[in-house]
Amino acid sequence: MSSPLIIPNRRLFLGTAAAGLASWWTVPGAFADELVKTPKQTEGPFYPDKLPLDTDNDLLVLNDTITPAVGDITHLTGRILDSKGNPVRGAVVEIWQCDGNGVYLHSADSKGKQDKQDKHFQGFGRFTTDKTGAYYFRTIKPVPYPGRTPHIHYKVKKGGKELLVTQLYNAAEKERNAKDGPYMGLKDEKQRAAITAEFAKMKGSKIGELTASFDIVLGVTPEVD
Repeated sequence: MSSPLIIPNRRLFLGTAAAGLASWWTVPGAFADELVKTPKQTEGPFYPDKLPLDTDNDLLVLNDTITPAVGDITHLTGRILDSKGNPVRGAVVEIWQCDGNGVYLHSADSKGKQDKQDKHFQGFGRFTTDKTGAYYFRTIKPVPYPGRTPHIHYKVKKGGKELLVTQLYNAAEKERNAKDGPYMGLKDEKQRAAITAEFAKMKGSKIGELTASFDIVLGVTPEVD
């Protein structure tokens, strides 16, 4: 597995990358006629019971160590929108997922699996959206584990209030998705489509990086700062 890009000031890089990616979403009212409220999904039992010391938006590297996590590098972007399609600034986006070996950053899941757990995978990250409502994470492509199709958990908060908990699924995992309880629990195809994204090869990447985009449409309009 190729190693992710490591540069001296990682946090500066991540902030700059997020700002650059955010500029893509600058068309007022884009997709306004196609908005589908992002459906709620179960939080699951493995929201970290003890957060890592490092909770930034790069899940591939812990603090400033140089050993990367194992997995397919994925640049995960999107926007948080209110019920009217307006960008939500200052929303805290949290993601968490199992590592490349299918182990979560949770004592109940990692117990007895210490030999399998990827100690270099952060497992959890946070990002605060900018004025365009954009967020950015660098993580790994989600992998399956017994009983579940590959997915990434999301939680959106603002002003200390929890606004939505949902999950993101890989469009290429059609067979596994079709057998997944939480995914197929949504009977509306549009709702399932709203939480499904393509994990595509990143143009120009020489190390096989992927990109995925996931816009979240809240069912509420949060108070303006």
